Amino acid sequence: MEKNYLFNQRIRLRHLHTFVAVAQQGTLGRAAETLSLSQPALSKTLNELEELTGARLFERGRLGAQLTTIGEQFLTHAVKVLDALNHAGQSFANPASDRPVVIRLGALTTAAMGMLPQILDRFHQQQPQATVQVATLHNNVLLAGLKAGEFDLGIGRMADAEMMSGLVYELLFLESLRLVVRPEHPLLSDNVTLSRALQWPVVISPEGTAPRRIAQAMMDAQGCKLPPSCVETSSTSLARQLALRYDYVWFVPSGAVKEDLLHSALAALPIASHGPGEPVGIITRSGHTLSLSAEILLATIRKSHSG
Repeated sequence: MEKNYLFNQRIRLRHLHTFVAVAQQGTLGRAAETLSLSQPALSKTLNELEELTGARLFERGRLGAQLTTIGEQFLTHAVKVLDALNHAGQSFANPASDRPVVIRLGALTTAAMGMLPQILDRFHQQQPQATVQVATLHNNVLLAGLKAGEFDLGIGRMADAEMMSGLVYELLFLESLRLVVRPEHPLLSDNVTLSRALQWPVVISPEGTAPRRIAQAMMDAQGCKLPPSCVETSSTSLARQLALRYDYVWFVPSGAVKEDLLHSALAALPIASHGPGEPVGIITRSGHTLSLSAEILLATIRKSHSG
């Protein structure tokens, strides 16, 4: 009881902001830059917090600061506290203000199709006055747009160091590749192999994209090639219609067809994806301060993929 009392009396917002920044950025240096603090000052605040909690929240090494199990648990509570304070601050906003709230979000086309509908609905339940402008783009265009200030935040993939310069990446999940067909497809009545699946028409992402690289690795591993009857497209809506209405086998990131598989609109072939999957995460500009509404959207995205 006494320890809990001391924690409640001595904890400060700077402790929570520092902790969350280090958890998001992955290193003390980047977190200090984001908070406009010196690294020694940030380290001191983090040490104070670990003394208050009586636990080690990060393992610090050459690869940066990694959350411990207790740190991961504490992060959930810290984010909730900061989110609650954001909501409280918003209640003091001038209700007479007619100034529109606009958030510019860039997203991978597969993310927009799979995860964004539920996220946007939850966000507008909290922020009915906010407009979200969503642009669906290839990852390299998304990263360039973020750097140029065309978007407030993005949902995309990690890229090489040069392309990620000036950007902050926060992992959400690893996305595998699925092969899906309509529920009545003849393949579903056979012993399905990748070789057999490639005897049917295929719809696949263009060369140079992450889904295509994964698909190519799968085919190379089993000595297979794409059939001549192939559609290469970055349009998920076109690919989805080809798979829903005809006999095309669609190579697609799992997130894009989550709802279709859940409701049996499409069926996944029992063919394992190559590797652990492609990392999909939140991307923001380093040092850029988001609006309150954008922070709430960010928290909504995190919550949709927590646990």
